[in-house]
Amino acid sequence: MQEEQEILAVCCWLGWVCSFYFGQFNMTFSLFSCLLFLLSVFSTLSHSLTPHSHHHPHSVTHNYRDALTKSILFFEGQRSGKLPSNQRMSWRRDSALSDGSAMNVDLVGGYYDAGDNVKFGFPMAFTTTMLSWSVIEFGGVMKGELQNAREAIRWGTDYLLKATAHPDTIYVQVGDAEKDHACWERPEDMDTPRSVFKVDKNNPGSDVAAETAAALAAASLAFKKTDPAYSKTLVRRAIRVFQFADKYRGSYSNGLKSVVCPFYCSYSGYQDELLWGAAWLHKATKNPMYLNYIKANGQTLGAADSDNTFGWDNKHVGARILLSKEFLVRKVQSLHDYKGHADNFICSVIPGSSSSRFTPGGLLFKMGDSNMQYVTSTSFILLAYAKYLTKAHVVVNCGGTTVTPKRLRAIAKKQVDYLLGENPLKMSYMVGYGPRFPRRIHHRGSSLPSIGVHPGKIQCSAGFSVMNSESPNPNTLVGAVVGGPDLNDRFPDERSDYEQSEPATYINAPLVGSLAYLAHSSGQL
Repeated sequence: MQEEQEILAVCCWLGWVCSFYFGQFNMTFSLFSCLLFLLSVFSTLSHSLTPHSHHHPHSVTHNYRDALTKSILFFEGQRSGKLPSNQRMSWRRDSALSDGSAMNVDLVGGYYDAGDNVKFGFPMAFTTTMLSWSVIEFGGVMKGELQNAREAIRWGTDYLLKATAHPDTIYVQVGDAEKDHACWERPEDMDTPRSVFKVDKNNPGSDVAAETAAALAAASLAFKKTDPAYSKTLVRRAIRVFQFADKYRGSYSNGLKSVVCPFYCSYSGYQDELLWGAAWLHKATKNPMYLNYIKANGQTLGAADSDNTFGWDNKHVGARILLSKEFLVRKVQSLHDYKGHADNFICSVIPGSSSSRFTPGGLLFKMGDSNMQYVTSTSFILLAYAKYLTKAHVVVNCGGTTVTPKRLRAIAKKQVDYLLGENPLKMSYMVGYGPRFPRRIHHRGSSLPSIGVHPGKIQCSAGFSVMNSESPNPNTLVGAVVGGPDLNDRFPDERSDYEQSEPATYINAPLVGSLAYLAHSSGQL
């Protein structure tokens, strides 16, 4: 502000000189010359006095391609089971090689959801669905990263196929969360019980089952061209699992409350997953029975609910956006209402709407615990919906305000840019990206010395001395996106602060699609 006042003062003085000097001559010529003179002086002064980056934030171009590579690499750091020969996150080793043996089933593989060593089926399935959706929408521009993205999906689907191998049964968790959390140890050293938990006819779990069906159906589309046989296996299993979810209705949080709550309790119920699962099966199979199911059950399953938070628990928003695509792009007229339902969500996250909160630095803020998952999922939704609107040549109307696809892309880009470092702390919330990023993330394997450095076993409680220390993590979990800053853009970078410092697979999964789009649109891919 002070610089602008100085410029104005100089120009006023020059203007007085001009009027006095040129006033002696031809008036028209003098005013014209004076104006040109003033403009050139003002331009020169403003350029020299104004820091370039301060007034031109849009000149900062992130390396979205690098961020994309890292966002996918992260999943290798979360792998459970026997690691492949092409494993790039080399500080990780084989772990949990007897998972499932407690129930005489093979449950080796899959992902650890976050910074602990439990395999939770509910968020793992959602992660797989969102990785698949990222590839379905933006895989065409991923270039060399497309194969890595598909491998990340396959690590999830191979496990989900094992978890659903027995009809009317889904193995939904491996590991006792309470006992696991009482230790701070590497997955390679685990000695806590690898208890196995399932849902079946007697203890239903429509939420986890329908999400698993969604994951298998979405993934079948991601592999349709490159591995048609695997794609068919996935879609056949998705059909069977969805039938089980719909026939034996109930929330898995009821029968498994002491096991899955409060970690991945199904707070939103199972209706959203049934609608979401049906939407993916409709997309994957083109079988009219799923469209009929959606038409008959959409309202009772909450299609018009105003719960505008999209994440591992609540899928209503995702279902609305996915079904609105069928109306907008495929011209399925019977799904007309979903355009309105989708628009309601879009209007709820536009800056300035009464239902959206943003930090002073501009980050969408939904809740204090792992807020970045809502940032990444919402950004993906905005970019996907912008794509559908563009194809259909339509816009969103928010209470008389027209919101264009271009505006949606700009909002999504701003959120991703904040995540990558355009924020008050000038910190990237993706580990390994940019000059400044979280160094003390809440993640057991990353925080303890690797087996390559420390081959000896680190006992259950011995790791807590490291967890409570101020030392940076010795292993870089490249690409991990943490829970993020608080409502006031503050981030302490403390390992004990799991709400802000813990990464999770479902934070990264939708970000993969957004980064692919941004890398392509900025000419990096």
